[in-house]
Amino acid sequence: MSSALLDIHLTDDDADIALRADARAGLTASPKELPPKWFYDAAGSELFEQITELPEYYPTRTERALLERSVHEIAAASGAATLIELGSGSSAKTRLLLDAFREAGTLQRYVPQDVSASALRLAMDALALEYPGLALHGVVGDFTKHLHRLPGGDRRMVAFLGGTIGNLRPAQRARFLAQVRAVLEPGEQLLLGTGLVIDEPTVVAAYDDAAGVTAAFNRNVLHVLNRELHADFDVDAFTHVARWDREHEWIEMRLRAERAITVRVADLDLTVEFAAGEEMLTEISAKFHVEGVHAMLWAAGFGLSRSWTDPDNRFALTLATAE
Repeated sequence: MSSALLDIHLTDDDADIALRADARAGLTASPKELPPKWFYDAAGSELFEQITELPEYYPTRTERALLERSVHEIAAASGAATLIELGSGSSAKTRLLLDAFREAGTLQRYVPQDVSASALRLAMDALALEYPGLALHGVVGDFTKHLHRLPGGDRRMVAFLGGTIGNLRPAQRARFLAQVRAVLEPGEQLLLGTGLVIDEPTVVAAYDDAAGVTAAFNRNVLHVLNRELHADFDVDAFTHVARWDREHEWIEMRLRAERAITVRVADLDLTVEFAAGEEMLTEISAKFHVEGVHAMLWAAGFGLSRSWTDPDNRFALTLATAE
């Protein structure tokens, strides 16, 4: 059987404190905004899984197909003994990497990182059965705060997939990549997944599907605030908006108040006014050009090893080496 460890650096109390801080800051800001990480309670996670199966939502299936085509080349180019995945969730895509690295004969340890201890335990239990002999070391933490808590040694490769880096603003991206570089030894690697800039109608449709699943996912953050902070949002009074920002080359998801609304957030002792038509930003998802990805990585202290893109140039995987 596999050996398994689980380090917990983020508790339910920590998450509650963070939600309170983010909600107070975002709801009192002008314009209002909330971080996208609060989408993902149990209901939100289920809705996102539904989104990944929608015909309009190309990123997940494009990245998976790209991984399937390139994973053996990635394993051969890397030769890592430890695979770390940030924001691992169910670790579904990583099984492609685990299989390829195992076939290459180099992989000794897998380190999934996620904010949910229960999700990590479930994933690790399944992986222990599927990959006997592979050491498992889960880390419960926030990838923007706890990178220094990742276990060291054993020729590591950090995988940050799903285009999640696009949820960060430019300064946040630069800080995150610098933090990843700081925890890696020279010669260790980062495998970065990035969505690429494509035609506007296709990218907007991916975040505004005809069935309304993304709209329900977006509004779910209000259910989270109602439940966790005893707010009284009228969820149905908010409309999902998806808009492409040409200047920044990112998609914005917003919630628009269809009428003037007063919201009480009891646990924060906070009253929030929304004007009719006022929009609250809930997520950005930046798309990139391959040369821009390379520039980001070089600026953070990485050298480029290799990039892979799908035939339609919708997604890129980039293997970078810490210099």
